[in-house]
Amino acid sequence: MRILYLMGVSACLAAIAFAQTPSYTLTDLGPAGNMFSQANQVNNNGFVAGLATVPSGAQHSYMWYEGIYADIGGLGGTNSGAGGVNNLGQVMGGAETTTKDPNSENFCGYGTGLQCLVYEWQNGIITALPTLGGTNANWGGINNAGETAGVAETNVRDPKCPAGVAANGIGPLVLDYEPVIWGPGPGQIRQLPLPSGDTVGYAFAINDLGQAVGMTGTCATTTLPGPSASLHAVLWENGAVTNLGNLGGTYNPAAPGVGNVALNVNNKGQVVGTSAIPGSAHNHAFLWTWEAGMQDLGTLPGDVFSAGFWINNRGEVIGASVGAPGPPMGNFRPFLWTNGKMLDLTTLVPANSPLQLLNASSINDRGEITGFGLTSNGEVHAFLLTPAKTSSSDTSGPTGTAAIVTPLNLTTSDSSVVLDGSGSTSAAGALQYLYMVVPGGKQAAILQIATDPKATIDFVEGAGLYLIQLTVTDASGNSAKSPVITLNYQPS
Repeated sequence: MRILYLMGVSACLAAIAFAQTPSYTLTDLGPAGNMFSQANQVNNNGFVAGLATVPSGAQHSYMWYEGIYADIGGLGGTNSGAGGVNNLGQVMGGAETTTKDPNSENFCGYGTGLQCLVYEWQNGIITALPTLGGTNANWGGINNAGETAGVAETNVRDPKCPAGVAANGIGPLVLDYEPVIWGPGPGQIRQLPLPSGDTVGYAFAINDLGQAVGMTGTCATTTLPGPSASLHAVLWENGAVTNLGNLGGTYNPAAPGVGNVALNVNNKGQVVGTSAIPGSAHNHAFLWTWEAGMQDLGTLPGDVFSAGFWINNRGEVIGASVGAPGPPMGNFRPFLWTNGKMLDLTTLVPANSPLQLLNASSINDRGEITGFGLTSNGEVHAFLLTPAKTSSSDTSGPTGTAAIVTPLNLTTSDSSVVLDGSGSTSAAGALQYLYMVVPGGKQAAILQIATDPKATIDFVEGAGLYLIQLTVTDASGNSAKSPVITLNYQPS
């Protein structure tokens, strides 16, 4: 919901709209005819990061934006997947290399025996991130400072690691793995501390303040995604680690996903995740704050298991609720937790929507939600849910923000072009600028100073079509996007 600037009656209408049950329109992101795709995160500009299968059956990293999509590649191996995208258009994810894993750990669960690493992608350039001396790494989340949270192996062999292959395809495990933050500088990696007695961990998210959350335990008491579980749900800040507690239970190796793990943190320091309840047979989603500690969010009616996957800066939580007999056998229903209530997302979309919702993965600050669902012919497709506008929630803010850029369409033999967005306007004064490469054309374009009104585009992928878009944001938070800028580079 946008902020209302009108007073009196409009303020009352805003309060009423806020209390109403939300509703959404659903967009099937496809690709059409594809057997499987999954959306992992949507940023505040509407870019969606995820993965989709290709004709060979492998999974590739994908980006979606306003009806267009693109395979953004990987690290040369068979499979990859985009895990997240920040508001600057930086993407992070995981990918196989062409190198065989010397320990055959199948760290990413693909079953190919190839090494897995974390990558960062920006404007078509993909870069592998380092480990802590071991073979593999995996992704967690990315913030708007360009820092990526995740996990990286050390070179320490741990005899307590499970020797077999888990139900999710990971294993046998040989090396210890530690929670890490990559960046913000190129190639930077730092290991996060562990609680006393723990030997491994995983960082699943990092906010713009540098607070990170995840799980820690031992190699014998931790399950790598998915579903994830360990002894302790933790928060890292200011160089220290805090055990967030639990809902009365602990890690249970006999029950997939039962344990304690923090999965996301917003810029207010509010943490969501999932924790074992008394008896350690099931988990419930939780919300944790410094003021109130860990709050049990419960489940949807009739269900026994739940997990909170994401929390936006408005305090809205999305996750999954699962019916008996519990994961991996129960029926999944995605939920939205807002205003103290857990709502079934499947009831908040039109009955004639093209997908049956199966899972939700992220929610941005505009209330847009990603996930995946089932088509009528049995395909699993990524989706984007967009909040439906109401008359009371659509009467907001100053108007007149416009993103104006020249040239909009150009065929050129020059190896670079200057785009000029300085003609953009706003009723609220000063503007912030952000140029981004959008899917559908050549992906390797270098944007020099992408936050300047005038940005130079270098066509580093050679001849072809390059698609760029400018977003401007004013001091009141109102934003506008230019039409997609079409640049056809044809060197002489």
